[in-house]
Amino acid sequence: MATTVWKGHLTFGLISIPVRMTTAARGERISFNQLHKECHSRLKQPLFCPHCNRMVERSEIVKGYEYEKDQYVLFSEEELDKIEPASARVAEIMEFVKIGEVDPLYFDASHYLAPDEGGAKAYQLLMKAMEESGYAAIAKLTMHQREHVVVVRPGSKGLTLHTMFYSNEIRAAESSSTDKVELKDQEKKLAQQLIENLAVPFEPQKYKDAYQENVRGMIAAKLKGQEVTEVAQPHMAPVIDLMEALKKSLAERQAPAKKPPVRAVEPAGPVAVPKKGKKAVG
Repeated sequence: MATTVWKGHLTFGLISIPVRMTTAARGERISFNQLHKECHSRLKQPLFCPHCNRMVERSEIVKGYEYEKDQYVLFSEEELDKIEPASARVAEIMEFVKIGEVDPLYFDASHYLAPDEGGAKAYQLLMKAMEESGYAAIAKLTMHQREHVVVVRPGSKGLTLHTMFYSNEIRAAESSSTDKVELKDQEKKLAQQLIENLAVPFEPQKYKDAYQENVRGMIAAKLKGQEVTEVAQPHMAPVIDLMEALKKSLAERQAPAKKPPVRAVEPAGPVAVPKKGKKAVG
């Protein structure tokens, strides 16, 4: 079972639904450790107090807010728990909105919301009602010492919850001069044709992280004592004639499909192995 990150009640009018929340998505990437160049030992980040001139244990740490330079007001975990709002345990639905009206720019992290013991019927009622009405719920919940505004929507296997950014956290886009640009009808028609030619059903499983795959290939080559070849980068020429570029793009799409060149990281040639300190491949 996935780790529960929040547990409480989702309230809908006078209906209270016990729920638990688990993480729906998490970024994955290959991470590197920092090593000492001389001996290849892994470096550590110690907790060091410059005033006492010694290392400190985590049990000696308290939280402090710097209200002036080098002046702090201190807080214990117990004090922080005392100020938790009601949304720390109860996520009250404040209103319902059409999900299409919510700009995806506001979405932060995604979670699964599942019914807890005794909440299955009310959970199903709320989910089916939202499915048939086309509405999503806006609520608030507190976790990790922050109150989040969230949107809850029905998914294929249950309710999905997305934490959202507050409006003051959204950065304004830089102004552009696009309103001064005049587009020809033929240009718009060709652009729409190109879009339709590229249109396919959304299949997220076919998209891969080429950089992470190249890193894995590089690691495999290094472990074999080989170097890796540099991935060829495309040459991007500026578009001089927009109409001509659109026509060529359409022509290429309509031509018989050719298999794209494989851009894999290929091992090629030996690499020296360090002699001093700990054994390492580099």
